[in-house]
Amino acid sequence: MGRPHGLDGSFHVIEPVAHLLDEGTIVNVGGQDQRVDRRAGFDARPIIRLEGFSERAAADALRGQELLVARETAPELDEDEWWVTDLEGCAVSDGSTAVGVVAQVLELPSCEVLEVAREEQPPLLVPLIRDAVRAVDVDARRIDIDLQFLGELSAD
Repeated sequence: MGRPHGLDGSFHVIEPVAHLLDEGTIVNVGGQDQRVDRRAGFDARPIIRLEGFSERAAADALRGQELLVARETAPELDEDEWWVTDLEGCAVSDGSTAVGVVAQVLELPSCEVLEVAREEQPPLLVPLIRDAVRAVDVDARRIDIDLQFLGELSAD
């Protein structure tokens, strides 16, 4: 959440997904569900107010906290898209060769990257591109990657 706007408890939203912030939407802030009761501004910089927050000081107290919405309210993902929380913890392998486990997903300027924790080795960074990632099976909690493409194996 960004800085307050005006005196009525409204605030700017930083890095919004605007269509998820319509009036009436339930958002979670600091572990508490709140209803959006006012929406103004424009999609790139919406201004919202939460029900029960009617003063500038109330909005300022929430500054810096994340606004979360239930996954069910989010639009359907495309075929090659996944939720970060579904990728974290997945086992990573190259065919039958175990590599490690996804520790986190990093957002870099060019693409998202899997940080794969490996035993007794530094983490392996795997860009989420077709050449590096052969398959993702979220249900089975497995990701198949190409170590040769990543420069981890020599070409024989």
